[in-house]
Amino acid sequence: MSHQVQPELTKSDDDQFEDAQTRHDYNERSVDEVIEKVTGLSMKRPNESDGEEFLDCTSEGQSSTSATADVTPRPDEQGRTTEPSDDTSLAPYDDDVIDEDSQRDYECGLSDEEKAENKTKADELKQRGNELFKQGEHCQSVDIYTKALRLCPLECKEDRAILYANRAAAKAKLDRKLTAIEDCTKAIEYNPNYLKALIRRANLYEETDKLDESLEDFRKVLELDPGNGEARSAQTRLPPKIAERNEHLKEEMMGKLKDLGNMILRPFGLSTGNFEMKQDPQSGSYSINFKQNANQ
Repeated sequence: MSHQVQPELTKSDDDQFEDAQTRHDYNERSVDEVIEKVTGLSMKRPNESDGEEFLDCTSEGQSSTSATADVTPRPDEQGRTTEPSDDTSLAPYDDDVIDEDSQRDYECGLSDEEKAENKTKADELKQRGNELFKQGEHCQSVDIYTKALRLCPLECKEDRAILYANRAAAKAKLDRKLTAIEDCTKAIEYNPNYLKALIRRANLYEETDKLDESLEDFRKVLELDPGNGEARSAQTRLPPKIAERNEHLKEEMMGKLKDLGNMILRPFGLSTGNFEMKQDPQSGSYSINFKQNANQ
């Protein structure tokens, strides 16, 4: 009598994927639990069923709202009025503020081993954030860098500087330039000689018409790296732009002063045209001469 050999049971690709996904979800929950202890915020994942709907993050200040939402309009970084999200379970992902005071209090109760574990998790999150950034998933990478910052011990200054600089790069891609500048500033606070953060902030300053601040940052870059081509180019490009802006502001201010002067002098039958201001070429001081006929 022959015996039939039962085929060995193997996991299907779907089963293997589910196992990998289970491990991934477990790691996500582990990270979220630590962040909840630090921030006191609920880190509920989008796929946890409680009747709430997952909201995609497409750009700053844009999300769906429901009938129970707080619909108070809020201005975004460009001054546009947008509607806030009602999904409070996603607040940690939308709100990227890092409360370092609370984090410091939390870390006081941690052992060195626990801090090291948090640092390892933060490093893993940073790598995920980098991968998402390369894939063009800038909004998701901002969320991941934020989670990493909430885990990375405050004493790890170099690591936190990199996380802030990376998050600034992702925000810049989302046109969130003002908070990107803030993140660059935090990175520089942790590492004053962080060349990449200085260059990034200098460019963002120029893009937001903060030309003096941009030039100051580029000068700092040249102190650290005298051969930096981008900073050397800015040293040539920015001063004329600053002078042109200042001249425009001067003309605008003088126009407003003239309007004010005419308003004050009008009841007396006079105008600013009745007064002529001349500069002494020797001293540089000004003298004012009165003209009876304003048309002279």
